[in-house]
Amino acid sequence: MTTAHPSTYSAITLNINGEKHALTVDHRTTLLDALRERLDLTGTKKGCDQGQCGACTVLLDDRRAVSCLQLAVAAEGREITTIEGMAEGERLHPVQQAFLDLDGYQCGYCTPGQICSAVAVIEEHAAGWPSAVTDDIRPEAGPPPLTAEEIRERMSGNLCRCGAYVSIVEAIARAAGTRAEEQTTEAAA
Repeated sequence: MTTAHPSTYSAITLNINGEKHALTVDHRTTLLDALRERLDLTGTKKGCDQGQCGACTVLLDDRRAVSCLQLAVAAEGREITTIEGMAEGERLHPVQQAFLDLDGYQCGYCTPGQICSAVAVIEEHAAGWPSAVTDDIRPEAGPPPLTAEEIRERMSGNLCRCGAYVSIVEAIARAAGTRAEEQTTEAAA
């Protein structure tokens, strides 16, 4: 007696940078491989392929995720943002601009993952999420100051072999200040 084997492929639709992409993928295909190999979105980099270096970081529903550990089939129905979706037309995202202005990219290989992670870090901080170095984690304390120590801890999942950490920390601090200024301006309007 032979048993029917279920298909190991699925037709999925991924919502990436505001565009829908229909694909048929093997169930074992990572989101990273779908992005790079199937959709030519090569900004997301393959580093360690084990979730350790952060080079493949993307945003899933505005939260950071290492795409090498995320199956493409599990990302269906979620909002995926890659480095290619950060800018608004010709205007760079404030984090991208700060990385450019402060030379936070060195060789550039880890930069897309660093930027995606930094965007999420700024949002997490603004929402009051504590980190391992946050002194007062009571909700009523509000967001802690976004110090260099806070930024380093929050970005610890992203490695830079060039050692551009000083510039990366400065770029994130600048971009966080830009975000705060924009929110103040919007609230006053």
